[in-house]
Amino acid sequence: MKNIGTILATSLLSGVVTLGSYKLFFEDAPFFKNPTNLTTSAPLRNVSNTAFEAPDFKTAAEKSIHTVVHVKNVSFRNAPRNPIMEYFYGYQGTQTYAQVGTGSGVIISEDGYIVTNNHVIQGANELEITLNDNRTFKAKLIGTDSKMDIALLKIDTNEKLPFATFADSDAINVGDWVLAVGNPYNLTSTVTAGIVSAKARNLSENGIQSFIQTDAAVNPGNSGGALVNSNGDLIGINTMISSATGSYVGYSFAIPSNMARKIVTDLMEYGKVQQGILGVQGYEINSQIAKENKLNFKHGFYVETVTKNSGAEIAGIKKGDIIYKVDDRTINSFLDLNSIIATKRPNDKVKVILKRNNQEKELMVTLSKKELAQIHFNGFEIENLSASEQKTLGINYGVKINSISNKRFKAYENELKNAIVLAINGNKIKNTEMANEVLSHLNDQQLRIDLITPRGERLRLIL
Repeated sequence: MKNIGTILATSLLSGVVTLGSYKLFFEDAPFFKNPTNLTTSAPLRNVSNTAFEAPDFKTAAEKSIHTVVHVKNVSFRNAPRNPIMEYFYGYQGTQTYAQVGTGSGVIISEDGYIVTNNHVIQGANELEITLNDNRTFKAKLIGTDSKMDIALLKIDTNEKLPFATFADSDAINVGDWVLAVGNPYNLTSTVTAGIVSAKARNLSENGIQSFIQTDAAVNPGNSGGALVNSNGDLIGINTMISSATGSYVGYSFAIPSNMARKIVTDLMEYGKVQQGILGVQGYEINSQIAKENKLNFKHGFYVETVTKNSGAEIAGIKKGDIIYKVDDRTINSFLDLNSIIATKRPNDKVKVILKRNNQEKELMVTLSKKELAQIHFNGFEIENLSASEQKTLGINYGVKINSISNKRFKAYENELKNAIVLAINGNKIKNTEMANEVLSHLNDQQLRIDLITPRGERLRLIL
């Protein structure tokens, strides 16, 4: 009995120890007390139920699609003569045929003014406009700006037409949604969507344009159509694509609405574009130029020369000044400066903020006329040829070197004075206006000038 009692006591003690251990390590342990801590400590989001909300373009599309038209360009050409057919059948007289081109346009007023690209209507003998409701009208050409690739047309109608409202193209940002509206491949008005990929793209040979780049699909026939924002307001005129095949491959380009609006307003009021100039030549600042000139400024436009009697000279701008703001807009490159001035007219005033000897100055500059009698560059004074000089030389382009102050070429003054500049860096120079444009956006690169000396010799001058 004693042994049985001992065994029972031992068993009872073992049970108590086991029960106590369980209570201590399992029931009282915080981790095991609430096994659901593994899932409830951080609530999980139901990702599968989260949807990306794309912008609603229905209103913008409906608003803009009726303002975009189809432009038909008809030109008449003389067919080439066929000697073999003439041998058998005799001369049949001059044969003509119609050549048809198509594009798009945007109605910008209720009385029928339409903006399109110059290349859409170039060489046209007849222009026909088809509205989105399929009504057709004959159009007349009001004016063009070939450099900016803008043309203004007019149709006559007794009805008030839907028209696009110009928006501020400077206010758009990279990443903003846009719609391209046009007539690709002769289809009725087509809408494609994308975003602004870049601003101030320079794609022209003479550096005078500042394109909006988008990834909205644009194809042949879209030229002259509308680029609109998410409200359906006009921010650009579609003008070209970047493609080796002629079809859309990812990027398209549009002329900013601010520039287009200024051009068409000039064409309406004056019949030609009124262009003001600041009157400076130079190059944009980069780290290398800043280091060479010991500048503590890393962006802006460095003034190399100031045009005589220009608004810049009258206002007090000098060589060595760094222009970094115009009308409170930051200037990082020549294209920034040019895109602002391109929207201004002669006698318009602009606020120029510049650095001179690392001190800030603010000047009000009255813009000069773009047609300059003379320009100065690198010690050369250049002027336009007179009509009689052009006739005597048998040319219809070129400018004349009037005087030379560049010491490097002073020894050759007799050969160079009165020489005719034909081209600068391969760009054919028609007048001082074009020379000024070409010279203004050179970035400290080698300069090649093709000219004819007073003796009639052709030379290439390297600066």
